[in-house]
Amino acid sequence: MSKLRSAFFCQNCGYETPKWLGKCPSCKEWNTFVEELIEKTVPTVVAFSGVTKNAKPQPLQDVEQSDQQRLPLRDKELQRVLGGGLVPGSLVLFGGEPGIGKSTLMLQMAIQETQLKILYVSGEESEQQIRMRAERIGLENQQCYILTETNLQNIFKQAEDTQPQLLVIDSIQTLFSSNIESSPGSISQVRECTAQLLRYAKQTGIPVFLIGHITKEGTLAGPKVLEHMVDTVLQFEGDRNHVYRLLRSIKNRFGSTNELGIYEMVGSGLRQVENPSEILITNTDQTLSGVAIGATLEGLRPMLIEVQALVSTAAYGTPQRSSTGFDVKRLNMLLAVMEKRCGFRLGAKDVFLNITGGIKVDDPAIDLAVVASVLSSNADLPIDSKIALSAEVGLSGEIRPVNRIEQRIFEAEKLGFERIVISKYCKGIDPKRFKIELVQCGKIEEVVKALFA
Repeated sequence: MSKLRSAFFCQNCGYETPKWLGKCPSCKEWNTFVEELIEKTVPTVVAFSGVTKNAKPQPLQDVEQSDQQRLPLRDKELQRVLGGGLVPGSLVLFGGEPGIGKSTLMLQMAIQETQLKILYVSGEESEQQIRMRAERIGLENQQCYILTETNLQNIFKQAEDTQPQLLVIDSIQTLFSSNIESSPGSISQVRECTAQLLRYAKQTGIPVFLIGHITKEGTLAGPKVLEHMVDTVLQFEGDRNHVYRLLRSIKNRFGSTNELGIYEMVGSGLRQVENPSEILITNTDQTLSGVAIGATLEGLRPMLIEVQALVSTAAYGTPQRSSTGFDVKRLNMLLAVMEKRCGFRLGAKDVFLNITGGIKVDDPAIDLAVVASVLSSNADLPIDSKIALSAEVGLSGEIRPVNRIEQRIFEAEKLGFERIVISKYCKGIDPKRFKIELVQCGKIEEVVKALFA
């Protein structure tokens, strides 16, 4: 039996060194080394007995193109974020904070796909706990198999016997391989188990979902090289005080990373939100000041969101600038534009801004809605609830056009808005194509006249 020894591994890139270093020589990151006990032994267990092939170089033009069809999913939000379906042989890393709903979403997806044979492997819960969660969701699927195992070699053996069409691992930090003498969840184990699962997915053509934990810094636990190994990295985020969850794609080799999926946490699981504009806009009969509706885009999906502002006299001399869901530096820039170019005296007043629904927006098209909500609260004049705004505000106070304006106009028209304020510099816009009235403005003063006349 060989002697145990310790080594230090970089959490960012996996670089190994016999002693602790402050700076990683490989990735140049600071304070990323952690100590692990390892044992250099000859592997006695075969990780995965798949069919291997001898790779030979060949010209690019001679490579045969295979028409691999994506696997359609019943979960349309997940299908949209993945780029239109699940690619055979892909490895998807699914991360999120504890209690955000990662296991619930994966189990719900596994139960809904009645046309696929799915093997759901859990290293954190027992079969009884998973059954209780499935009963709460209220779905049944005879093609969904449950396995509670943490040994990767046993998982491969059961997968060869079951022959699933989709493999779900919950979670990658609980697995361990007999080839490495280190504890589950360590950098070596996470990297080795992911590499073996990647080889399994590529050789068998079976897509694999890996559920990953999140550290206190908000990054995926394990080495940073883990995100480079997988094909797709999905992030499940949201405030546990709100019922809405956002599914984003950080990396996707087979699709766009700009797509967004929205779910609502209910007692029976996660409900897909097909029309997010209806939940992000408050339905009230009262007209309140400081509220404006802006048209934004998340990927290819247009949404209308509600922007709320509160402007009050600074009680302690120094005015406060606070923003929730919007960049506070951009808010300060817009306030400076309103004071310098338009003459609105806001330097001695507190300004608080909030994007409803608990979402974060970085689209420049929200600038005009932010300006309108601040002016509405400052003058205590409400904005008509049937007016939407979509334009960028420049440093000289001009109203600048934004991309894909027609999609934003159609979304406002679909939700019953009567007017939408856009830039008059938008090219190729035919007002006759829309039933909604287009209010085209070039300066902030024109927007003020259109809203508060």
